[in-house]
Amino acid sequence: MAEVPTRRSQYLPNLLKMTMGLLAQCHFADAGTPVDVAVSGGPDSLGLLLLGLEAGLVITVHHVDHHARATSGEDGDYVEGVCQQLNVGFARHDVVVEPGGNFEARARAARRGAMPSGVLTGHTMDDLAETVLLNMLRGAGLDGLSPMVNDPTKPLRDVRRVALHEFVDASPYVALHDETNESPAFQRNRVRHELMALLDDVAGRDVVPILARQAALVFDERTWLDELARDDEAVTLEDADCRVLRAWPRARLRRWLRARLRAPDLGDGSHPPSADEVERAIDVVVGDVVAMELSGGRRLSRRDQHLSLQ
Repeated sequence: MAEVPTRRSQYLPNLLKMTMGLLAQCHFADAGTPVDVAVSGGPDSLGLLLLGLEAGLVITVHHVDHHARATSGEDGDYVEGVCQQLNVGFARHDVVVEPGGNFEARARAARRGAMPSGVLTGHTMDDLAETVLLNMLRGAGLDGLSPMVNDPTKPLRDVRRVALHEFVDASPYVALHDETNESPAFQRNRVRHELMALLDDVAGRDVVPILARQAALVFDERTWLDELARDDEAVTLEDADCRVLRAWPRARLRRWLRARLRAPDLGDGSHPPSADEVERAIDVVVGDVVAMELSGGRRLSRRDQHLSLQ
């Protein structure tokens, strides 16, 4: 078992004040609630663990070793040692993510597949803002522009990263540093270290709260649209009549198709079709073409004014 380094910080007298201030921004369940928490050993996840304990949660820690670095096993040993000191349950999960393109997404899918559903993660408001920008670059719709809002698995979504790191620095525990978080090979790192700083400079202010507020507003709009479209949820792909669908406003039809044509969940959540796929699906509905191909080897076709997904 790896030795767990601890310290007595010069900021320790202020730790209680910092803790109470952060807990007021967190979205934890009631004290005594059993929860699963993902902990890599970095400052975000370690801060989540410490704040969750302060909130009175009954925590089981889950650590995923991707074996992407030669020393990754030592991270698991360290987290296990912290859990022993804190008297917290610990589970280690070993996955193998091969090097190559789209590594971040594949590693995220592997983590989700290894850990229990509903596991809490240490995503902060800064992560939310970065995700909004990443999704914008990918051409996301309203869902992608309002990530993490009201997500119970992201209890730190209103906490700033710098405040969380200051809290961890003031604690007796020393967070691990993952050098891959600095690598420009990963798109999120470039957004975090380059694009966010540029946007702050252009705007002349900190843009993270602006992006987070915008995401919350978009989420409210999404919720309202979902209410308006509640009756549409009962319309299945197979039962829908294309003659009726063609009379719908295009925005309504687009929204209905996005929900009906979501890709199967392969461990990274179920994803809606791309904007191009939705537009080509509309062509099938209106009769411009009789079929179109979708991601995942699927095919949408129309026959006798009815749709079929194979």
